[in-house]
Amino acid sequence: MTGGLEGKKIVVVGASAGIGRAVARRAAEAGAALALVARRREPLEELARATGEASVITADLASPDDCARIGEEAARALGTIDVVLFTAAIARLRTLRELTHEDWIQTVATNLVGTNLAISALVPHLAHRGVVSVMSSEAAGQPFYALGSYAATKSAVEDTMRAWRIEHPDARFVTMVVGTTVPTEFANNFDAAEMAAAFPIWAAQGKAASEYMRVDEVADVVVGLFGTLLPNPTVGMETVFLRSPAPLTGSTDTMTATAESTGHGTG
Repeated sequence: MTGGLEGKKIVVVGASAGIGRAVARRAAEAGAALALVARRREPLEELARATGEASVITADLASPDDCARIGEEAARALGTIDVVLFTAAIARLRTLRELTHEDWIQTVATNLVGTNLAISALVPHLAHRGVVSVMSSEAAGQPFYALGSYAATKSAVEDTMRAWRIEHPDARFVTMVVGTTVPTEFANNFDAAEMAAAFPIWAAQGKAASEYMRVDEVADVVVGLFGTLLPNPTVGMETVFLRSPAPLTGSTDTMTATAESTGHGTG
């Protein structure tokens, strides 16, 4: 399924860690040329060395100037772009009453505004029927306790992807709704006490499963989807939902074990 990526040009925004990093590595193995985008240069350069010749672009989606620069630098490095994948996002583990103005501004600026500004900068450089994919979350429409601001931005991103399809039918805009995946850096800025308080409520919400998806397996599926789509330009794909088939447990045991073994909770 990855044969369709040989020689293709792919931009991964959020390539420094988690699913984005795993997708970039897998796409490189499939023969794609890459532009790696994230805020931190060091992990990008390390990944570029590991995958061969990949271009590194340091940018923060919360910065409008950086978003514009992503398009320019990616086009300079790759020429015409076949696939853009956005995995970068931030979250605050706080109830709506606890969220500050700065929390809201940073979350919306990164997850919603910055993602769409970067898409705007990249669309002019897309191949005909090229693919722009943004990772959403199972929290969209069904918020986790204390992750309401994150869920709100992901719901809004899903609507903007619908709007992009209407305004630019020459490209394919794919929303990938992804369930809990480990290990990622999604929960790096979560306070341990806040996570311990949230776990029982998440379990009561039916958010706890007996096992979670692994980041490398999710990356294999994502890269396989791109490899299938690109050689078939008359086929559209709008929304894909990736979620663990494991049954819900209503228990915090798996969440706690996952957090302790990986250093992260949900992502």
